[in-house]
Amino acid sequence: MKVKALISVSDKTGIVEFAKELEKKNIEIISTGGTYKKLKEEGVNAIEISELTGFPECLDGRVKTLHPKVHAGILAMRSNENHMKQLQDLNIDTIDFVVVNLYPFKQTILKDTVTREECVENIDIGGPTMLRSAAKNYQDVAVITDPKDYSIILDELNNNGKVSIDTKFYLMQKVFEHTANYDAMICKYIKEQRNDESFPNKLTLTYEKVQDMRYGENPHQRGALYKEIGKCIGSLTTAKQLNGKELSFNNINDTNGALELLKEFDEPTVVACKHGNPCGVGSSDNIYTAWKKAYEADKVSIFGGIVVSNREITKEMAEEMKEIFLEVIVAPSFAPEALELLLTKKNLRVLELPDITVKQPENAYDIKKINGGMIVQTIDSKLLDDYEVVTNRKPTDKELEDMLFTWKIVKYVKSNGIALGKDKQSIGIGPGQVNRIWAAKQSIEHSKELINDTIVEGCVMASDAFFPFADCVEAAHSAGITAIIQPGGSVRDQESIDKCNEYGIAMIFTKMRHFRH
Repeated sequence: MKVKALISVSDKTGIVEFAKELEKKNIEIISTGGTYKKLKEEGVNAIEISELTGFPECLDGRVKTLHPKVHAGILAMRSNENHMKQLQDLNIDTIDFVVVNLYPFKQTILKDTVTREECVENIDIGGPTMLRSAAKNYQDVAVITDPKDYSIILDELNNNGKVSIDTKFYLMQKVFEHTANYDAMICKYIKEQRNDESFPNKLTLTYEKVQDMRYGENPHQRGALYKEIGKCIGSLTTAKQLNGKELSFNNINDTNGALELLKEFDEPTVVACKHGNPCGVGSSDNIYTAWKKAYEADKVSIFGGIVVSNREITKEMAEEMKEIFLEVIVAPSFAPEALELLLTKKNLRVLELPDITVKQPENAYDIKKINGGMIVQTIDSKLLDDYEVVTNRKPTDKELEDMLFTWKIVKYVKSNGIALGKDKQSIGIGPGQVNRIWAAKQSIEHSKELINDTIVEGCVMASDAFFPFADCVEAAHSAGITAIIQPGGSVRDQESIDKCNEYGIAMIFTKMRHFRH
C-alpha cells in the first residue's frame, strides 16, 4: 500500500518545498482547493481529493474532505487486523501524513471592515475534523499543523526512514493546542457580536506566545509573555522596542501598571513606577514640566524604575533621563535627538507605543491565578461617577483639581493605599499597608523626607477606600493637609466628617472604591 499524505493548508509557507521532499520519498500527495492548485502550479504531482473520494467538492467548498474514504484512511489502526480488513473490503487506502492548518479566522476578524457572514464563512469544519482524526490515531499518522515542524519531519525521514512515536505524540499535542485556540477565538468573536458580558459557565481563553523570558518574577521561576488575540491597541504587547535588553517579567508587569495609570490623564503627564506602584506622577501644560514634577516627587524610588509619558520624549527630557538608572521608558514617540541620546545606554529598554492613551474595553477581563483555579473580574475601568461634598467647607477650585488628580493616582496604588497631591504633582504615596493609618502616615513621612516639610502644607489626600476611623483625618490635619477625597461608606463615616469640620478640612465622597490587591 503506497504511503499517502493529505495536504490542505491556508498558511502555505514552505508547503511547496515540503511536498516536493515528500514526493522524492515516493509519498503520494493528495490535496484540496487552493492548495492543490498551488502545488500543481509548482510542479508537484498531486491528485485532487475528489479523485480519492469519488465525490466532487460541493457547496462552494464547504464539503470536500468530510468523507469515509478520508477519515477511515486516517483513523484505521494499522495494528488492528479487523480495521485493515475493513479498509481492504471497502477499497480504502490508508493516509499516513495529514498536513493541515485552518481557515484564517483570526486574520478575517482582524480586518477593519468585515461582515459577520465573511467571518462565519471562515470557520473551518473539515480541517479540524481531519486534524482531530489524525491526532487520535497518532501512533500511525503524522499530523502537522505548523510549517516550523516540516523540517523535523524531513530530518526524521532522512535519518530514520520514519517519524518517531515521540514526535507523533508531540504533534498530537500541537493539534489540540491549535484547534482549542481556534475554537476559543470563534467563541470569543460570537460572544462579542452578541454583546454578551456575562461570565460563561465554562471559560476558555486563548493567547499567543510573544516570547519566552529568561526567568519569571525570580530567577528560579520560568516565564513567558502571551498576547491576546486581537489588535490590542495601546497595549504593551504591541509596543516597538527601539533599544535595550529583552523585557523581563517584572519589567512588563511594572510597565503595564504605569501605562494603565497614564491612560487616566489627557493633559501632558509622566508617570514613574517602581515594583508595580507609582512613585512619581506629574501633569502640566508641557511634557518637560510634567517630567520634572514626576522626577522630583521621588528622586530615590525612581532609581531602577519605569517612566512612561503620554507625549513625545524631548531632547531636554532625554538628557536628564540618561543620567538616571532607569529600566524602561515608554512614549508615543521620541524626538530624533532624544532617541540618539537614549540609545547610548545599551541596557535601557526604550519602547515606542503610538496609541499609548487608548484604554482597554470596559468589559475586558482581569484575571488572577489561585491554587486550583482562578478569579476573574472586569477591569476597574471607572474613576468615579459623581462625588458629594460631605463637610461644611466645600473644596476650592484649586483643591478640587488636586483632589481629582490625586484620586487618579490612588486608584493604581496597592491597597491599603494613600496618595498626597498638590499642583498636579504626587507629593507622597503610601502603598500596600495592612491598615490605613500606616499608609497615611507613610505618605506624609515620605513627602517630608523626599521633598520638604513645607510642601505638604495645603496638599490634598486621596484614599482608595473609606476611613474606618477618624485617625487618618487627625494625621492629615497634623501635616497641614486641607482637603480629602475618599469613597465613604464606613459605619463610622460621621466621625471622620465631624473631625474634618472641626479642623476646617474639606472632604468629598466618591462612593466608588478602588481596591488594588
